[in-house]
Amino acid sequence: MSLSGILGNALSGLQASQAGLRASSNNVANVNTPGYARTIASFEARNVGGVAMGVQVNGIVRIVDRHLQLTSLRSISEASVTATQANALDRLQSQFGNLDDSGSIFARLNSAFAGLSQASVDPTLSVSRLSATADLDSFFTESERLSGEIRAQRMEADAKINATLQRSNEILRELYELNANVQSVSAGGGDSSGAENRVSELLDELSEYMDVRADFQGDGRVVLRTTDGVLLLDNYPANLTYKVSGSGSYGVEYGKIYAESPNGGNPQELDSHIQSGELRALIDLRDRTLPDVAEELAEMAAGAADALNAAHNDAAAYPAPQTLTGRNTGLDAADAHNFTGATTLAVADNTGQLVRRVDVDFDAGTYSVDGGGAVAFGATVGDLATALNTALAGVGTASFTNGTLSVAADSANNGVAFLQDETTPSDRGGRGLSHFFGLNDLVRSDVPGFFETGLSGTDLHQFSTGTSLNFRMDTTDGKTAGSYTIPMVTGETVDDIVTALNDPATGMGRYVTFSLDGNGKLSYTANAGYEGYELSLTGDDTARGTSGVAFSKLFGVGLEAKAARAEAFSVDKAIRADSSRLALGKLDIDAATVVGDYVLAAGDNRGGAGLQAALSAPRTFNAAGSLSTSTASLGDYTARIAGTIGSRAARAESEAASAATLQATAAQKRSDVEGVSLDEELAAMTLYQQSYNAAARMLQAAKEMTDTLMGIV
Repeated sequence: MSLSGILGNALSGLQASQAGLRASSNNVANVNTPGYARTIASFEARNVGGVAMGVQVNGIVRIVDRHLQLTSLRSISEASVTATQANALDRLQSQFGNLDDSGSIFARLNSAFAGLSQASVDPTLSVSRLSATADLDSFFTESERLSGEIRAQRMEADAKINATLQRSNEILRELYELNANVQSVSAGGGDSSGAENRVSELLDELSEYMDVRADFQGDGRVVLRTTDGVLLLDNYPANLTYKVSGSGSYGVEYGKIYAESPNGGNPQELDSHIQSGELRALIDLRDRTLPDVAEELAEMAAGAADALNAAHNDAAAYPAPQTLTGRNTGLDAADAHNFTGATTLAVADNTGQLVRRVDVDFDAGTYSVDGGGAVAFGATVGDLATALNTALAGVGTASFTNGTLSVAADSANNGVAFLQDETTPSDRGGRGLSHFFGLNDLVRSDVPGFFETGLSGTDLHQFSTGTSLNFRMDTTDGKTAGSYTIPMVTGETVDDIVTALNDPATGMGRYVTFSLDGNGKLSYTANAGYEGYELSLTGDDTARGTSGVAFSKLFGVGLEAKAARAEAFSVDKAIRADSSRLALGKLDIDAATVVGDYVLAAGDNRGGAGLQAALSAPRTFNAAGSLSTSTASLGDYTARIAGTIGSRAARAESEAASAATLQATAAQKRSDVEGVSLDEELAAMTLYQQSYNAAARMLQAAKEMTDTLMGIV
């Protein structure tokens, strides 16, 4: 070999050793850097005309396993979606508490019924009555607080979606710039490992927010899509847009996420294409999980209110209150009263003596006064109010205005009370006369607390032409299947609305079937093949007759009508101000009772016993959230709610732990390939140092040989 060949080999060896030392030392320096993948110097034997001429450094190679990297990205997304859900549900569960937590809503309900039990032991003790109503009000106050917490978490999720999308846009733009940098450096034969490490770091972060599929190109670029193919980054970055609502209200219609191309074109809806990551968790929490919990909470609160009101309306205070004013039923005076059975209205003085009794027989369509002859009355709500007013002439009045029935005694020394017939109690929508109209409600609400309207299909719906209902049907993955407008037409019936809702072309009949049951409750069931579809009410400008109650509020259609009830209940203000109005007694009336008989007594606790029984008496609870329609006692249903909320949180925690384990496993396998081993790098540095020394000795030998030759010359 010539001296020049020796010199060339030595110099190339020095350069190769230096490149190797630089790569190893850089690895050691970044041993604790997240997302860093180790690099090695790539060498190739150099030859000229078939003659070995040293070593050539091809460049610095970043050690990665693309399969492991993609697996790691998927595991990051899965861990993120489960962790986000688990954290939110754990926070919510801690707000509800457990059955045995003294401050939980469940314990407050038990405390309220314990207070009612104590009050009924001696109805004359005002302290017990005050304590009972305070405990009951505490339960409904806690229901309101929890509903507010759910709304706050929805609003928080909405804000986080917006913030996460802003960060995702920043990542996509930076990846776009890095793509250009990697492509340029790679084309020039330079070291692009630094930029590639940053790309890897950004991909890991983006995977926390959404599931992405990374396709690495031969020129060093990375093309990003969602796992089902929506393009996020190629020759340009997509711009992800979202309009934050700034509200957690149950009636708000949240916007969709869109991917927009900077080159124009129609935006691509993205919600249904995001399958995991923090964004998926936030969307599901906002649109499904939290609304489900809100509906379940509201059904529990509404069930408690209705059970108590059923008992309280069939009970009487001592002395009876002078005026009983009902709730806004949504009814119109022209509506058929649709009552069956019988009930008794009594006017009694403040000593409990009967002043007037009015027996109403709805089956016969008659009423009688003080045991006298039967008097026929009409079939409408207005006719009923007129009949009661006529029957009370001289001692009281009855009126029906804007959906509300009121009954009052003329004298401040007299009061009014109702009693259901034991054999054939009055009934409309599963409730007695006083209960349906809310005349002696213990728990009040400004919105309908139950949705058994008592309307029949042939009743006029009483909504005006020009108003309408708006609905949206979403598929199981969040895509909009269709939007629908159901117009109201003056003079049509409730059945006509049901028919319009079920129309397969202009209504939702392709996906669901609406029906009106015997109690006037409107409900729908999914058609075969569409069980996972989601129906949402997006607009309602209707107002029924003179009551002004909207269709959705009257029939319980849409999330707001159902879930907002959790914040609507409170103990009647008059009862809170005067605990003697708590109805712990009951009218003592039978067929032989006449005016002058004592029908109310101070120590009577039969009404209190009825209030206590409301906790254990079976009743029907409507489908709410994840819970189907069921018959259970209020106590059992409350325990079921507690179990459902707890199991949700426990299941989410378990799934998060499993996903975290899988992520850690994937990360470890990836690290085994990409990560820096100090032992290996130190061994490599020793090897490169030795090769450097050997090349230096070759160079020194060549120099000495050259000097010798020069000396000979």
